[in-house]
Amino acid sequence: MSENQGTPLPKIGSPAERALATLGVTTLEGVTKHTEKELLALHGFGPRGLRILREALAEKGLSLLGE
Repeated sequence: MSENQGTPLPKIGSPAERALATLGVTTLEGVTKHTEKELLALHGFGPRGLRILREALAEKGLSLLGE
């Protein structure tokens, strides 16, 4: 599945969405290519966004890199 055809990101807030976009991440599947540490290091991405993403990933049977 390509990044463009993946599952849309959940509503995590504009700053967090922009932060993920700097990595080229626009889908849940794209998130799985990154670690928690990488995501939290992004300006505008914090614990709330991480929690929301983890919940959405778990619903799809996916996880962050290294988990």
